[in-house]
Amino acid sequence: MAGHSKWANIKHKKAREDARRGKLFTKLIREITVAAKLGGGDPSSNPRLRTAIERAKEANMPSENIERAIKRGTGEVEGANYEECTYEGYGPGGVAILLEVLTDNKNRTVPEIRHIFSKYGGSLGESGCVSWIFEKKGLFTFSFDDVDEDFLMEAAIEAGAEDVRAVPEDRLYEVYTDPSSFHRVKEIFDAKGLRYTLAEITMVPKTTVRVTGSDAERVLRLVEALEDHDDVQHAYANFDIPSEEMERLSA
Repeated sequence: MAGHSKWANIKHKKAREDARRGKLFTKLIREITVAAKLGGGDPSSNPRLRTAIERAKEANMPSENIERAIKRGTGEVEGANYEECTYEGYGPGGVAILLEVLTDNKNRTVPEIRHIFSKYGGSLGESGCVSWIFEKKGLFTFSFDDVDEDFLMEAAIEAGAEDVRAVPEDRLYEVYTDPSSFHRVKEIFDAKGLRYTLAEITMVPKTTVRVTGSDAERVLRLVEALEDHDDVQHAYANFDIPSEEMERLSA
């Protein structure tokens, strides 16, 4: 889905801006804490924690912050008790939106999320209303300018990736993997010196909704506002916006 990888790369750039404001660190610390709480503090046996630590290092989070978050999760030091929640809803044009949230107070978070949906022309829905549209996948993207297609294909097959797609309009290759294979594929890509522009475990929509004009603008504003909420770890949507319009709106 071209719209998915395009938005994912825009989010990746936005994350660097968020890091300067400290907002990204807050979200990463929560994820590390919960991952350690649920799966233990050893990243070698806890894939979720390993992924969270990798993201924290990419954001240049100090090692002591990472270690302290792990200790909070394992109970070695005191900290807030976060609950994992999933919220679902619709944006302008019938776009499906799925949110992964970590909160220490659902009674505060739910009305705030509902308000954001309403403010930008969407609506918070019932549990299960859109989750069936999405499936968890590992995703890598590569610029046409950075890799040779044949070499990438060979590496992806060797690593056990599920699919490689060319997206000419965005000059990108997308490589999809089973979530359980993500780290193995990443290690092989790294060993071969392949330069990806994005590497993450994400929720990929099975179907998309094409939106243009004012609907496209409102959808982007809605998703950005949801992602900006402190308790929202990830926001996924199944919009498909034409490349030229996406570039104009995200400028």
